[in-house]
Amino acid sequence: MKKLIALTLAMLMVLSLCACSSAKKEEAPAEATEAPVEEAEAPAEEAEEPAEEAEEPAEEAEEPAEEAEEPAEEAAAEEPEVPDYLTDLDLGEFTTIEDGKLIMATNAAFPPYEMVADGEGFAGTGFEGIDVEIAWYLAQATGLELQIDDMEFTSALIAVQDNKSDMMLAGLTYNEERDEVMDFSTSYATGVQVVIVPEDSEIKTVDDLADAEMIGTQSGTTGYIYCSATPEDGGYGEDHVTAYDNGATAVQALLNGQIDAVVIDDGPAKEYVAANPGLKILDTAYVTEDYCLAVDQDNTALLDALNTVLETMIDNGLVEEIVSHYVSADVAE
Repeated sequence: MKKLIALTLAMLMVLSLCACSSAKKEEAPAEATEAPVEEAEAPAEEAEEPAEEAEEPAEEAEEPAEEAEEPAEEAAAEEPEVPDYLTDLDLGEFTTIEDGKLIMATNAAFPPYEMVADGEGFAGTGFEGIDVEIAWYLAQATGLELQIDDMEFTSALIAVQDNKSDMMLAGLTYNEERDEVMDFSTSYATGVQVVIVPEDSEIKTVDDLADAEMIGTQSGTTGYIYCSATPEDGGYGEDHVTAYDNGATAVQALLNGQIDAVVIDDGPAKEYVAANPGLKILDTAYVTEDYCLAVDQDNTALLDALNTVLETMIDNGLVEEIVSHYVSADVAE
C-alpha cells in the first residue's frame, strides 16, 4: 500500500513538471513576437528626425530676403534733398492728367539728357540725365509724383498734344511749327546741333553737307526739320535725309556706311563719338537752339506753375549744377 501511494505521488510530480515546462515553452514565443514590434517602432522615431532637420534650411532661406531689403533702404536714403526755395513757392491752381502725378513724355535714348539707367536711376525713377533731374525737381515742387513714359520722339510730341502726358522733356527745342500745337516753357539750356562724320570723311565743314549723298537724323527733331527742308529754305531736301527712331540707330548706320553724316545735338554727339572710335564731330556747329519743356497748347495754368519752378531753379543755380554733372553746356539766363 505504501508503495502504491509513493508511486502515485511520483507520477503526480512528473505530470506537474511536464505541465510547467510546456507552459514556459508557450510563453517564450509570445515574448519573442513582441520584441520585433518594439524594434520596428524605433526606425519610425528616427525617421522623424530628418523632417525636423529639413525645416532648418527654410529658416535660413529667410535671411537673404531680409538682406535684400537693405539696397532699397540705401536707394531711398540717396534721394536728393529738395531746397526750401522750391517747396515754398506759390504756384496757384492747376490740374494734371492724373491726380497726384506729373507725367513726362520723353525718348530715353538721348544722352546725356535722358537715358535708361542700369539700376534704380535718379531718385528711383529708372532713368537718368539732365531732363530727368529737372523733371524730378518740378514734380517735387508741385507736390506730385513724377511718372516717366519712354517712347519714340515723335510719339512724345503727340502724347502731349493728345493729353496722354502732362509735359515733354526730351532735349526739346523751340520752333515756330511746334509752337502752333504746343506751349513752351522758359529755355533752361542752350542746345547746339553738330555734324558727326567718319574721321576720313571728305565732309570737312558744314557747307560740305550739300555734297552728301545721305544725311542721318533723328525722326521728329529740329535736325530733321532743318536738313529735310528744300534747298531754297536752307535744307538739303527729303531725298537726301533719312530719319531714324533714335540717335544711336543713326550713328550705327553711319558706321555701316549707309549714310555720310549725322546731324544731332552736341551732348549726345559727344557720347556717341566717345563710344565709337573712327568718328569725329566737325568743328563748326550746324545750328544753336534753346532747350525747353512743352505742354499741351493753352494749358496755361500748368505751364505757369512749371515756369515758376523752372525759373526759380535757374535763378538759384540748380539747373546749372545739374547740367554740369553731365556736360559743359551753356545754361539759359
